[in-house]
Amino acid sequence: MMLRRTLSTALALALALALALGLTAGCANSPSVPGATQRQALAPTGKLRVGVYLGSPTSWVKHTSGEDRGVSVEIGRELASRLGVPYEQVEFPRVAAVLDALKAGQVDFTVTNATPARARDMNFTEPLLQLELGYLVLQGARVASIAEVDRPGIKVGVSEGSTSQTTLSRELKQATLVTAPSLKAATAMLGAGQLDTFATNKAILFEMSDQLRGSRVLDGNWGLEQLAIAIPKGREAGMAYVRDFAEQVKSSGLVHQAAERAGLRGTMPATR
Repeated sequence: MMLRRTLSTALALALALALALGLTAGCANSPSVPGATQRQALAPTGKLRVGVYLGSPTSWVKHTSGEDRGVSVEIGRELASRLGVPYEQVEFPRVAAVLDALKAGQVDFTVTNATPARARDMNFTEPLLQLELGYLVLQGARVASIAEVDRPGIKVGVSEGSTSQTTLSRELKQATLVTAPSLKAATAMLGAGQLDTFATNKAILFEMSDQLRGSRVLDGNWGLEQLAIAIPKGREAGMAYVRDFAEQVKSSGLVHQAAERAGLRGTMPATR
């Protein structure tokens, strides 16, 4: 009888321990609940203002159904939901305008390339994913490979105020950089023969290629973008929550799903 009672007690303790461990694991994987201080830091106007620009799957694209998609759009909606505040989409013509608004505190959130220069003006999480940087050309263009880009007379298009403009202005010694005010304008300039090639991340290049018959994205890359969540400086009270949120949406597969729904191509897993 004593042995039976001892075994029953041991089994009950084991079951209680297993349940406790299961509950602990469940809590670790479930979304954390933000405090009032974190909510105020991340959404000071009472809503999450998400900065986006049209034409990039990393930011905002229109699906054939008319639904807004993009990594910034979907991850922004998810953060707004977890914070318990309304989602507000604030639209701009190009990425530089989004970043200016973020620096000025006119928007609260975006997903963009995390560079050391940008990190001086905004706070970043660890990268969600990586994107290859490349070139788009039309059929019959004077540029047939990345090695042929940096030559006299070659006009390379870049988005005005982009990291591509900053980087390639240093790296290209002979080609001429031409800025475009928006991705729509860049597509038109390439189609009209005003550019020999256009440079940015491959997510955007593939989108542009879909609109330009006979165009192609060149093989290889001239660098990688580290796509991460960015919030304005001065929001440090909410930064720990956003870093944890970034890891959760990455590990849960939400980032991958958002990328797939937006038709994002040219990606690589984040390495840091």
